[in-house]
Amino acid sequence: MTAREQVFVAYPGRDPTLAAGIMDAVRKANARPIPIIYEPWPFNDVAGSPLVSPILEKIDESPLLVADTTYLNLNVVYEIGFAIGRNKRAFLVRHKGTKGDRDIAKLVGIFDTLGYFEYATFDELQARLEAHIDTAHLNFSTALDRKSPIYLIEPPKRGTDVGVMVSRIKKAGYGRYRSFTPEEDTRLSATDAIRQVAASSGVFIPFQKTDEPEAEVHNIRCMFIAGLCDGMGKPKLLLTPPRFDAPLDIRDDVKQWHQLSDIHAIVAEFSPQIVEYAGQLEPSGIDRTTLLQSLSIGDPRAENEMNTLDQYYLKIDQFDRTMNGEVNLVVGRKGSGKTALFIRLRDKMRGDRRNIVLDLKPEGYQLIRMKEDILEFLSEGARQHLITAFWEYLIYLEIAYKLLEKDQKAHRYNQDIHNAYVELSGVYNAANFSSEGDFSERLATLSERLAKRYQEKYGTQDARRLTAGEVTELVYVHDIKQLRELISSYLHRKEAVWVMFDNLDKGWSTQGVDVIDATVLRCLVDAGRKVEREMRKAGHVVHCIVFVRNDVYDHLMRNTPDFGKEMRATLDWNDPDMLREMLRLRLVSGMHADLNRVDFHMVWHELCVSHYKGEDTSNYLIQRSLMRPRNLLKIFNHCRGFATNFNRQIIEDIDSEKGLKAYSSDLLAELDAELTQVFPSAQDLLYHFMDSKRALTRAELGELLTSAKIDAADHEKVLSFLLYYGVLGVQVGDAEYFIFDVNYDIKVLQVRAERGKEKTLYIVNPAFWPAFSIAA
Repeated sequence: MTAREQVFVAYPGRDPTLAAGIMDAVRKANARPIPIIYEPWPFNDVAGSPLVSPILEKIDESPLLVADTTYLNLNVVYEIGFAIGRNKRAFLVRHKGTKGDRDIAKLVGIFDTLGYFEYATFDELQARLEAHIDTAHLNFSTALDRKSPIYLIEPPKRGTDVGVMVSRIKKAGYGRYRSFTPEEDTRLSATDAIRQVAASSGVFIPFQKTDEPEAEVHNIRCMFIAGLCDGMGKPKLLLTPPRFDAPLDIRDDVKQWHQLSDIHAIVAEFSPQIVEYAGQLEPSGIDRTTLLQSLSIGDPRAENEMNTLDQYYLKIDQFDRTMNGEVNLVVGRKGSGKTALFIRLRDKMRGDRRNIVLDLKPEGYQLIRMKEDILEFLSEGARQHLITAFWEYLIYLEIAYKLLEKDQKAHRYNQDIHNAYVELSGVYNAANFSSEGDFSERLATLSERLAKRYQEKYGTQDARRLTAGEVTELVYVHDIKQLRELISSYLHRKEAVWVMFDNLDKGWSTQGVDVIDATVLRCLVDAGRKVEREMRKAGHVVHCIVFVRNDVYDHLMRNTPDFGKEMRATLDWNDPDMLREMLRLRLVSGMHADLNRVDFHMVWHELCVSHYKGEDTSNYLIQRSLMRPRNLLKIFNHCRGFATNFNRQIIEDIDSEKGLKAYSSDLLAELDAELTQVFPSAQDLLYHFMDSKRALTRAELGELLTSAKIDAADHEKVLSFLLYYGVLGVQVGDAEYFIFDVNYDIKVLQVRAERGKEKTLYIVNPAFWPAFSIAA
C-alpha cells in the first residue's frame, strides 16, 4: 500500500468549539481511505507552545498547507506566508457561521485575494478534506529588482521610529525602495505582496505596539510578509518597539529598539545581508508557460516603479505645462498620476547636470509639533506670517544643501566654484545647524526647534500677534539675507532650480484636516512664489511646484482669497481611450514589443476574454476605475492574480468577477478614508450603502444619511462629496451622469438633479456594487 502523504493543518485555538470541530473533521477524514493524512496543529498564542522548527519542517515536507482563517492567529498567518514562499499550495478555510476576524480580514486584504473555502458545518469541512485538493502553487518570478532591491511594509501611521528607519535606509544607499503604504493602498493584495518580496534582496518589517491605531491589521500583514521572506530565503529585518511581545514564529528573529539611536545600528548591521544576497547568482526562476504569468506592467504606485516608469509613461498635456514652468500647483485625485508626473519631471530635469533638482516630500506628521505648540495659539495673520517665513527659510536651506551636496567633490578641483562653495558652506553650517539625515529629519528638526523656541518665549498665549522682528527671531537660525545672496551668487554657475513638494497631505489627520492645514498649504505656495520672484530678479530660473490632492486642495482653499489665482495643472481623467492607451503602453512594454506597432486590442485579446457580461472587458474595467489610472492597474492586477493562481492562460469571466470583488473592497476602504479626511463626520458613511438599491430617490438617500448619523443640516454637503468622489451619480430619465462624465464640474450634476425634481435618482457607482452586496 502506498504511503499516505502528510498534510499539515494549522488553526487557531482561541475558540474551543471551533478547534474541537476542526479536530473532529480532520480525525474523520483521516479515517477514510484517502491518499493523504492530515496532521492538525492548533495555536493558542501562549507560552510553552511547540517549537517553531518542527512546524516549518512539516510544512516543507507537505504537498500543501491547510489553514483555518476564521480567526487570524499571527503564527498561522506567518505559516501561510511561509508555505507560499516555499512554493506550496495554501488551502484556506473559514467557518461561515462564526464572525471571528472577518472584519479584520477585510481590512488586511490578503486572504480574500488568495481565495478560501467557506464551510457551514464541520461535516462539510470533512467532506472537502476528503475530496481532491489541487496542490498547484502560486507562480511568481524570482528575478531580483537590482535597481530597487528593498521592500518596506509601512504602518498606517508612520511614527518617529519608522521615519528614522527610512532615513537610515536612504543613508545606506537604498533611496529608491519599494513599499506598501496603507494611506495609498489601504489593503494589501497577496499577489502584490508575493511579487514584491520575490523581487527583493532585503525586506524591512516594522511591527507596532498593540495599542497603536490599526496595529492589529498592520502586524498581521507583517507576519504574512515575514513568512514569505523565510519561505523564499529572503533577508528580513523585523523591527519591534520596546516591550513588544513577539509571536512565537518570529521571536528569535526580532530586533527590538529601546532608543531611536538603536535603529541606526540595527539597520547598519542588516545592510550587508542585502548586499550579500543581491550578490548571489540570479535565481533561475520558474518555468513560464503563459504570457499572462510572465507579463510585468509596473506597479499601481509610481513610487514603486521609479526605475521603469520612463519605459511606459504616457506624456500628457499637464506634464508639458509643468515642464515648461507654467504651473506652481499640480493637483489631482488620489491615484490620478501626480506622483508619476513628479517622478518623470524630476528625472527629466536631472538629465541636465547643470540643473538643481529638489524632490521634497514633507509629511503632515513632521509638522505636528509646530501645529500643536505654536499655530493653534496664534492669530490668523501671525500664523500666515510665521508659516510663510518658515517655508521660505526651508526652501533656501534645501537649495543650499543641494548645491553643497552636488559640488562636494567638484569644488576641490574647480577654481571657478571653490571660493563660492567654501563661503556658502561656512554660512550654511554655522549657528550650530545640523544638516545630518535626510529631508524628513531636517524638516522635523527645524519644526521642533521652532516649536521649542516659541514655547520658551511665549508659552500658550492665545491669539498671539507677532511682529516681523519677532518672526525673524523665532524662525531664522541663519542670516537669511546673507544666505539668499550667497545662493544667488552661486546659481550664476547653474542652469535652473526645480523645487518640487509632494506628499504634504500624506500624514494629515485621518479625522479630518482643518483651517491650520489650509494655512500650511497656502503659505507653502506663497513662499514658493516669493522665492521664485526673489531669484528671478537676480536673473535665475527657479520653479517651485507643489503636488497635492485635488479634493483636499479644493476643500481647504475654496473659501480663501487666493483660490483660483495659482497656475494649476489638474490631473482629471475623463477619456476612456486615454486610460486604455496608458494600459496599452504598460502591456506592450511588459511584452518587450514595439510600442508604436502593437494595437491595444491585439495584445488585450491575448490576455483576457474579449467580453464580460456582454460588454467589452477593457471598457467594463475602465468604467469601474473611477477614471483613475492607479485603480485601473489595481483591477487588472487583481484579475490577473486570480487567473495565474489557477494557471489559466488568459483572464476568464470568473477571474474578472473575483478581481472586481477584491478591488471593490479595496475601493470601499480607500474612499471611506478619503471622505473622512475632508469631512470627519462622514466616517463609515459608505458602509451604510450595504444592501442598498442601485438607484435611490432623494428621500431614500436622506434616510440612509440619517441612519449613518449625518445631521440633516449636513445632508447637502455630504451629497456633494459623494457626487464629487464618484460614489454616486445622477440619473434623469434614461441618462446617467457621474462626475467624470461632466468634466468634473459638480455644478452640472447639481443642476441636472434639480431639473429632474422628483424624477431624479441617485445611482450607486457600479465599482462599489460587489462591496455593497448590490446585485449586478
